[in-house]
Amino acid sequence: MLSISDTGVQAPCPSPFNFARHVLAGAKGREAKTALEVMSHDHDESWTFGALEQAVRGIGTGLLEAGLREGDIVLLRLGNHVSFPLAHLAAIAVGLVPVPTSAQLTEGEVSKMINELSPAAVIVGEGITCPEGDFLRLTETQMQAMHVLAPCDFSMGDPDRLAYIVYTSGTSGKPRAVMHAHRAVWARQMMIRDWYELSDSDRLCHAGAFNWTYTLGTGLMDPWSVGATALIPAEGVMPEQIAGLMKAHKATIFAAAPGVYRKMLKSGNALDLPDLRHGLSAGEKLSETIRQDWRAATGCEIYEAFGMSECSTFLSSSPSRPATNASLGHAQNGRCVAIVGDDGPLPRGETGQIAIHHQDAGLMLGYFGAEAETRQRFQGDWFLTGDLGVMHEDGQIAYKGRADDMMNAGGYRVSPVEVEQALQGFAGLTALAVTDVEVKADVRVIGCFYTSESDVDEAALKAFAQATLAAYKQPKLYRRLDSLPTGPNNKIRRAALKTLTLK
Repeated sequence: MLSISDTGVQAPCPSPFNFARHVLAGAKGREAKTALEVMSHDHDESWTFGALEQAVRGIGTGLLEAGLREGDIVLLRLGNHVSFPLAHLAAIAVGLVPVPTSAQLTEGEVSKMINELSPAAVIVGEGITCPEGDFLRLTETQMQAMHVLAPCDFSMGDPDRLAYIVYTSGTSGKPRAVMHAHRAVWARQMMIRDWYELSDSDRLCHAGAFNWTYTLGTGLMDPWSVGATALIPAEGVMPEQIAGLMKAHKATIFAAAPGVYRKMLKSGNALDLPDLRHGLSAGEKLSETIRQDWRAATGCEIYEAFGMSECSTFLSSSPSRPATNASLGHAQNGRCVAIVGDDGPLPRGETGQIAIHHQDAGLMLGYFGAEAETRQRFQGDWFLTGDLGVMHEDGQIAYKGRADDMMNAGGYRVSPVEVEQALQGFAGLTALAVTDVEVKADVRVIGCFYTSESDVDEAALKAFAQATLAAYKQPKLYRRLDSLPTGPNNKIRRAALKTLTLK
């Protein structure tokens, strides 16, 4: 039997359609219900569904009154605040194309995005890095004043038209701009059913920041679309403090990257969560140690999902269909997934690339301005994820690592080539290579291995990295070597670097 799991076809996305209208449909008849609680120890911020919709549609009106027009690209340079999802939804509501970005990006990194996208506007939060340029610059304060404007109409149209763009690291070292259609949010219903098992009575807590795409989707858009309440920790809340806030706010579902679960378990704080039904994990592979320790501490299971910026999640475990034998789980109902080799789908039990059918409603439109690179990611009917897996006889898929050298640090995918290119400008280095390394059980960090003719000031090297790379891309470990391990063709063997004894 071939490694293909075809679980049927999802109901087609309605036409005309608007992403934001679909998300805000959960507000209908629930105007007075709490849509969002920003959790903190001293001051909680609360939003009803009525206030949420008014703010989104008011901002939409304000963006049009500022001179923006349908199809314009809007770069979001906002911090960890509710303004981020409000701006994202508002732009989509009126047919603009938002580009959410990490507040950690340096000015040079943002400049590259601006040069590539030529945005018509940038919305900038206080203290967030953003260069000057030939675009409309709107402040967060200006945007907040738009909340009270008359509600905009939703821009309805073809569900296949461009809705938003997100950046993801590429193997070439150049972050890629991933284009998604309005229909992408329609496809997320498969996740809501076959991973979250989410209903309007749930209170879903996501541990991430507002300006992380994992939080935007799983933590906010999906709960709101079904009328559930979203719970997000306020800026400055540490992972070790989240459990107490979850108990106080009666969280029923918890979503986080594996590293957050690990920190909560190791904090020594009691994990007394009487309202919690289960946890959700994505962003990087969840270890069995974390899964078992969480079960022992809380009595609840963690259900894992696999996806990527190009297609959110499409493999998952759930309370109704838990994974076994440390697998990721099954293809969600409505998905068609395969394990492919050079000539297409492989027999079950063989290792190959995890791939998803090109007709999946959640799959990206392509990479912005990179048609050739988009085509390279497809093999016939299959989009290649770059991740390796094995499909068992029962259809479950076990994860077997990256097909390339992409790193995963704290849930962020980072290209080693991008980091290497940034650090090559530091004086005194004769060669360098970057990879992620396991420094202790279940903890991986980015390591920089280099050669030099004389001792290098590592403090200066770290400062150089801080000036040129976002914090999550910066190496946390530096080591000087006599030579870097290479293969017969002189290509760096990053796998060999991972096994070196660390100081």
